[in-house]
Amino acid sequence: MSSQVRGGTRWKRFALVMVPSIAATAAVGVGLAQGALAASFSVSGQDFKVRADKLDGRDLIQYGGIAKGHDLKGNEAHHPVTISGFSRAEITNMCQSLVTPTPLGNITLQLRTGHKGTPAVATNIYLDVAELDTDAEFENLDIGVAVGDESHKTKPQAGTVSNKYAFSQRADRAVLTNVRQKAWATTAGTFKLPDLKLRLMGGDQPCYQDSEVK
Repeated sequence: MSSQVRGGTRWKRFALVMVPSIAATAAVGVGLAQGALAASFSVSGQDFKVRADKLDGRDLIQYGGIAKGHDLKGNEAHHPVTISGFSRAEITNMCQSLVTPTPLGNITLQLRTGHKGTPAVATNIYLDVAELDTDAEFENLDIGVAVGDESHKTKPQAGTVSNKYAFSQRADRAVLTNVRQKAWATTAGTFKLPDLKLRLMGGDQPCYQDSEVK
């Protein structure tokens, strides 16, 4: 697949915010300082891992935020995140895992879908991401657009922006391959999960090990 990003530029293995410069990353930090918020609900005290062979998303909007919630002891917690929104996303061979400590040892909840040739499909999906490792390719990418700019095809998630002039970026299309992601929340208007498999397993059995992405 050939890149249609302006200037023909391709980036590889982006972490947190998929931007190509320190200046752009700093701009996301400004967005956080200006009070952008993540999902309007209180997030749990656990992040979760997602692995996928491919995410093909349309009408990307991406900006900084804070996921607010509590840790497992009930203390208030605030997590810096990158909010990535798509009007539509197809996800191939997705695995999502959550490892929970219990008095009997760790228990892993693992979900798999889109692994038999039919991708999972989500509409109006927003991801509150803490870490991301992937190969990324964009079409018609704009970096430094105000998050409240009316020309965004995908609007910011309701209740997540307190300053419409904060930094964001957008693209007509974003194709991510070999995705390894830690996230605090996902919301979607619809999410179709073909061949869904959900399993509880003893021990620490995440969808990927941190050593795979270091």
